[in-house]
Amino acid sequence: MFKMKGVVPPMITPFDKYGEIDFKALDALLEFLSENVHGVFITGSYGCGALMSVEERKKLAEAVVKKVKGKIDVIVMAGTTNNRDTVELTKHAEMIGADAVSSVGPYYFKHNADSVCYFFEDMVKAVSKDHRVYVYNNPNFQGYPMDLKLIRRLKDLGVKGMKDATFDILLFAQYSRLFKDENFDLALGTEAMWLPARSLGCEAYIPGLGNAFPEICQKMYKEGMANDIEACRKTQFEVNRLRDIMYLAKSTQLAVYAFLEIRGIIKAYPRAPFIQPTEEEINNIRHSLKDMGII
Repeated sequence: MFKMKGVVPPMITPFDKYGEIDFKALDALLEFLSENVHGVFITGSYGCGALMSVEERKKLAEAVVKKVKGKIDVIVMAGTTNNRDTVELTKHAEMIGADAVSSVGPYYFKHNADSVCYFFEDMVKAVSKDHRVYVYNNPNFQGYPMDLKLIRRLKDLGVKGMKDATFDILLFAQYSRLFKDENFDLALGTEAMWLPARSLGCEAYIPGLGNAFPEICQKMYKEGMANDIEACRKTQFEVNRLRDIMYLAKSTQLAVYAFLEIRGIIKAYPRAPFIQPTEEEINNIRHSLKDMGII
């Protein structure tokens, strides 16, 4: 049965300057990533999934699976505001051969536990028994927390794992102790806490930074898996310094577009209302990366 393992970046979606998906840039990005990571988590927060139509998300997922199937894993974020569209995307993800599907809790409205369970139960029912559904627990983006009782209910309904984006290592420890087993795996939703999460038994993380600097994310992963605490701590501090640089672009998502341009991987745009980093921001990022010796 599939389980998330390794470095699985939340892949950005490259758009052109008119706001259309840039499939040529997507192909180049996947070519780069497929040599350096274990999988990609698509149409999520970094991927601007909430800013795309259902049909656009399907076309993107189809292109990704076609390009990397058999090379790296593909996890599709199928979350929307409602059951109907999410079920449609969930069924589509399994049909095209994606390895797993995930979703934030239904967003915009503040939903109670019963509604959240209804949402995820429909996802579980939409796919075959062995196809894994992950809850993507992101309180900031879904608009509400998921307490331990709710996570337990979701597991009992057939949800098979979690991407934890709470940025709370104490909560992560509780999730690991209470829920992780052979039928429920737990991936860390950030690169910022890999070392402490690894000490709690984590075997997968989803680093935004991994879109543009997968090599250092891979290095940190291997050090953690080898239980080389001293080396992993050093790399963790370097990764977190890179995260500081990301905020020179006002958000980590926007910084990834700048990083990829600076590295010469692709030049692409976020979708409006996100605004492309300015030349000044890109130059500040470039200088900071040079100061670190990263480029």
